Amino acid sequence: MRGLYSSKTRIRLQVFTEIARMAYQGDDLRVLDELPYRIVPGEVATYRNDIFIERAVVGERLRVAMGMSLRDVTEHAPISKGVEASAIEEKYYEPPLINIIKFACNACPEKRVLVTEGCQGCLEHPCREVCPKQAISMVNGRSYIDQEKCIRCGRCMEACPYNAIIRQERPCAKACGMGAIHSDAMGRAEIDQEKCVSCGMCLVSCPFAAIVDKGQIYQTIMALKSDTPVYAILAPAIAGQFGPDLTNEKLRPAFKALGFTDVVEVATGADLCTIEEAQDFLKEVPEKLPFMGTSCCPSWSMMAKKLFPQYANCISMALTPMVLTARLVKEREPDCKIVFVGPCAAKKLEASRRTIRSYVDFVLTFEEVNGMFQAKGVDFKSLPEDRKLDRASADGRGFAAGGGVAAAVVRAAKRLDPDREIKVASAAGLADCRKMMMMAKAGKYNGYLLEGMACPGGCIAGAGTIQPIRQTGASLTKMMKEASFAESMDTPYQDDLEKLENFK
Repeated sequence: MRGLYSSKTRIRLQVFTEIARMAYQGDDLRVLDELPYRIVPGEVATYRNDIFIERAVVGERLRVAMGMSLRDVTEHAPISKGVEASAIEEKYYEPPLINIIKFACNACPEKRVLVTEGCQGCLEHPCREVCPKQAISMVNGRSYIDQEKCIRCGRCMEACPYNAIIRQERPCAKACGMGAIHSDAMGRAEIDQEKCVSCGMCLVSCPFAAIVDKGQIYQTIMALKSDTPVYAILAPAIAGQFGPDLTNEKLRPAFKALGFTDVVEVATGADLCTIEEAQDFLKEVPEKLPFMGTSCCPSWSMMAKKLFPQYANCISMALTPMVLTARLVKEREPDCKIVFVGPCAAKKLEASRRTIRSYVDFVLTFEEVNGMFQAKGVDFKSLPEDRKLDRASADGRGFAAGGGVAAAVVRAAKRLDPDREIKVASAAGLADCRKMMMMAKAGKYNGYLLEGMACPGGCIAGAGTIQPIRQTGASLTKMMKEASFAESMDTPYQDDLEKLENFK
């Protein structure tokens, strides 16, 4: 759960910190085999029933944090097996990006309706009366549901006056808007990679920390230690992610302490994306396209194209804010490297595409960067203040929250064509995005601008965020108010847009 500092987030932070420390110190790569004992010391298990299982799970987490694949549990191999191939600056993820550590999975039931201890064994027992399959009987004075007969219709839940009957669903599957998670032969969760769009919602929803995504922390630090200039481009959802002590004025010093040359906010690219999408919408809807979907969320875009291929051309072809910002930096400094720092697992997948690789070299989540701050011992309070990030609009920064993209595009379109009425539909969470596309397919959204966000609440609820969603939303609102100008159309980079679209 985002914003909850639990044993799960603690272990993740420790893994990211140790990988970062190993990279900064230049340790022998075989130290990977020792790290589980450093992260899970002693003889008594802390998080699971068995300390050996704890260390085995940590070992797999260390591998994926290095960008490597999980080991085959049936074969003996050290944690560091194959690490040399990952310890290079040019390393990209071995697919798949999202993985399940099978022996960490609890094999949760996929879906069931069951009676809790709250049952009072009442005289009326309405649950039994409303069941269409006679699946409920009284056993030892309480209602009992025969799972073989139950069709999980939920009528008994609605009828119970004590709310004693609940629907239990596997958390990862419930969070997956693509229906990509099912059970293997042993009842453990399994991801259908053909359906998965790497949104990471299963990752944050699994209470057993069995789901992991691959990382590039080590490779990024290798680049930082080289002579090549390395720029961090920061997603707008960074607002408040590292606590109140990391203010706008301290962002540059903080990232320079990690070894970065400088930072640029991705909201500058969001401004350019806004203008491009506004221009495309005015030109193409409804004359050429029945509607247009926004482009900035890769999971939403992939979902729409996978499930509704006949409408793939209706998803904006505008370059995403991440790519536009990276091109903006590389146009001025071609030999530099770019690290996107954001809330999103799917951006890792986007950056690994061959068409994007030459612009975005690495992708790190806020969680992973937090491990780097821990490894370097960066104290935000003691950092000097520097120039604020002030080259992006409030609208560009607003891309981080649900509804923000569409609002920015509408304002830009109104500037370009004040008489044009633009209707908007938006959805956050892939299940709702799917419903929105079904409505669009039925012709209900002809002439509309559709905003899709894979994460409920938008990017501020991404799989790689640290703070509670509501708290990040408040920090984002504050950051938007502090912007030096309000609308994307006023960006000083507007003249660069055509050049960046054709940038090689």
